[in-house]
Amino acid sequence: MVILAIALRLRALPFSADPSLCASIETIGAFLTFTFTANALVRFRGTRDRMALILAMGFGVAGLMQLALALQLFHNLDTALRFLDALEPSWLQSSMLLAEAMLLASALERPLSYSRSPDQARKSLAVLALAGTVLYAAGALYLLLGPQLETRAAGPVAQPLQLLPALLYLLAAVAFRERLKTVSSGLDHALAVAAWMNVAAHLVAMISLRALDAPFTLAQTLRVASYAVVLGGTLLDNSRLFLQVRTLAITDPLTGLANYRHLIDVLEAEIERSGRTGREFSVLLLDLDRLKSINDQFGHLVGSRALRRLADVLRVHSRSVDTPARYGGDEFALVMPETGAHAARRVAARIRERLSTQSEQPKISVSVGVAVYPSSGSTAERLLVAADEALYAMKHNPGARQASE
Repeated sequence: MVILAIALRLRALPFSADPSLCASIETIGAFLTFTFTANALVRFRGTRDRMALILAMGFGVAGLMQLALALQLFHNLDTALRFLDALEPSWLQSSMLLAEAMLLASALERPLSYSRSPDQARKSLAVLALAGTVLYAAGALYLLLGPQLETRAAGPVAQPLQLLPALLYLLAAVAFRERLKTVSSGLDHALAVAAWMNVAAHLVAMISLRALDAPFTLAQTLRVASYAVVLGGTLLDNSRLFLQVRTLAITDPLTGLANYRHLIDVLEAEIERSGRTGREFSVLLLDLDRLKSINDQFGHLVGSRALRRLADVLRVHSRSVDTPARYGGDEFALVMPETGAHAARRVAARIRERLSTQSEQPKISVSVGVAVYPSSGSTAERLLVAADEALYAMKHNPGARQASE
């Protein structure tokens, strides 16, 4: 009611937009839809998200229709008022097509949260999608079979046909609102907001008495702004997905620590930084003792659990500036900036002590080798070799192990 009241107030204003402005807004809207389509296709390729594919198809087709209409309008600026009335049915079809795509996307992706069972949810959403399809088909046929239809009538409701896309967008808005009860992402929120914006746009357009008047311009602006909202939502989601992919690329899947690739990157960055500051740093190389025996006696699941137990100790008992990593197999590394040999050996002893006090069976222990930049080496490879040599000495020399403790 508030929207309709505002639209009625705007209709009384002696305002008429420039035709070139109208065509420009439509062109911007078309390119926004194309940009969203490209991002949705990237999302589908990376995640196989069916909703993204359906939305990409809907926005892509709607964008092509809008661009074609905008180009025609640019070529008929002198007779824009008459030409806009002729384009009204095509604009309505484009809007209803996009609303139907949003409705189908919400229906095919997930069941509504309030459904008692998945089967009931699918049936409910199938009915919802079917209702939208029937409404769209009826509206399209009505527009195609009535080319001489007067799209603007006398009275408060000048364009009753605008109720068709408004109803479709309303169904889509309700579907996405229910979806947000179980799914929360930037795109889902953006689609819900965009659906309501389009409902408002078509309710405002319903009040418009003539092309380019204030309600017409407001409706056009709301519709194009909804495309920007959806694009912003998918860009936000894609940035999060890319961040997740980057995190997976540098993370060991079993332990959650940095993997070998990230370990080398950290070592090289620390070598460069320490080369500038002249301060030393240390690298611990840790080897889980008797992992093969644990696997043979207790099974590989227990062996994997032993690796995660060591990873948890490294994660909890290291500083925020330190980088614990899985070096490979049963070997781990810990890069400690601005840490000398003495402090590094204390850390190694503390890690061994934490493992020895664990109550979980089987008991685990580690052998540790220490390397210090630059005395042990000036490259990442040389530091790891020096730490490995120290580790080997501890593993095969009981005296060295006792001395470290």
